[in-house]
Amino acid sequence: MKNQEINIFALFLPEIHELFAKKDFHQLKSFLTKIHSMDLAEGWDNFEPSQKSIIFKLLTTRKSIEVFEGLPFQEQSYLLNNLESEEVSEVLNEMAADERANLFKDLSPKVMKKFLSFMKNEVQENVKNLITYEEGTAGSLMTTEFVELKKDMTARRAILTLQERQRAGKRGKIYSIYVTDDEHRLIGGVSLQMLIMAPPDMFIKDLISEVTITPILADSDSDQIARSFTKYNLLDAPVVDEGNKLLGIIAIDDIVDVINRENSKEIYEIGKMSPAKGEIISYNKENSMGLVKRRAGWLMFLLVFDFLTGTVLKTFEFALTNVVALSFFIPMLLDTGGNAGNQTSITIIRGLATGDVTLKNVWRVVKMELLAALIMGTIVGVVAFIRAYLLQQTLLLAVVVGFTMSFIVLLAILTGIFLPLISKKLGLDPAVLAGPITTSIVDIVGLIVYFKMAQMILPALRF
Repeated sequence: MKNQEINIFALFLPEIHELFAKKDFHQLKSFLTKIHSMDLAEGWDNFEPSQKSIIFKLLTTRKSIEVFEGLPFQEQSYLLNNLESEEVSEVLNEMAADERANLFKDLSPKVMKKFLSFMKNEVQENVKNLITYEEGTAGSLMTTEFVELKKDMTARRAILTLQERQRAGKRGKIYSIYVTDDEHRLIGGVSLQMLIMAPPDMFIKDLISEVTITPILADSDSDQIARSFTKYNLLDAPVVDEGNKLLGIIAIDDIVDVINRENSKEIYEIGKMSPAKGEIISYNKENSMGLVKRRAGWLMFLLVFDFLTGTVLKTFEFALTNVVALSFFIPMLLDTGGNAGNQTSITIIRGLATGDVTLKNVWRVVKMELLAALIMGTIVGVVAFIRAYLLQQTLLLAVVVGFTMSFIVLLAILTGIFLPLISKKLGLDPAVLAGPITTSIVDIVGLIVYFKMAQMILPALRF
């Protein structure tokens, strides 16, 4: 029996509704402690607005903030506008720095100013700094909650620093601990395990030589960050500026979210739907109009390309009238070309995303694909020739079909290679020019070549 994902929150929902009906809020508060914060956030849509406010107020401070961070922006806005001032201040001041920055990026200037007034001065400055980074860069993903040690500290003093941080209620997981100089420039790192095992009087400077760190520049994009995490198997990484000053850290959970969004965005773009910043389409939350907004724009754009295909067929109507058999092979030619183009473009786009295709090796990739195109074009051309001859018993028609098939496959692969590469060079997203657009170009040019070839070879069309 195949494993199925269980909706954990659904198991708790009946009892929550029963406790609401009884107005037994004391028992409800106790019951909510049994539910994981992320499960509660995932099931948030199952409650009425008034119930949401009550539940949020019944949660412990730590749990309420975890739930808040897991909610979509609309739900976060609702809570902030319906909580008491003290509660709003507590949430905003205690949120993880990167989650707080994400929230404020979506607020209007007027609302942002209002909520900034609820926050401590140092937290305000932190938010203002983080929201200046461009979306998708390391600076926009990093958190400024990290442990910073000095090289002349002893291991004992470093551990006491960590304990003081914990007692102060500082948030954030500790994977690596970074060492800086007096100007906050990054020197190296120390793992928590090494720190615990080190003799109490051992200096931090004697430990950092055993740790190799991989700093990431604040303006690095999400693709570069994902490649670094994958290549070096990182749990976290320091973010620095051009002067190597330590600005923050990116943890593995943050980059996993980014990879998921990028993958969703790429899939939707290849399918020619609005990527909406990688927001996943959920049939549990989406409605029909939402699907229309995602799909209609691209569908209409591609329809215009199909108008051109109809125009080509209209232009060569006399050829179809005189040699009806030409129409038998049009679907086979165009479908094969579309498939060949999609195979190549998806491979190139994937290579660009993973770093397997770069400006340094692009010509090697192009030569490899061209050789493959010539071989595949020959193979499918021969197969198409045989099929056409067996179906119509006409040698010249079979030659037209076979030659055109070879040409279309070669054209499709060339299009699949160069459209993503050109778009990347121009700073566009390669996925935008993949798939259906490649197919449309191949359809139009392929039809023209097909009919022109037929005019040159078939006696019935020589006039």
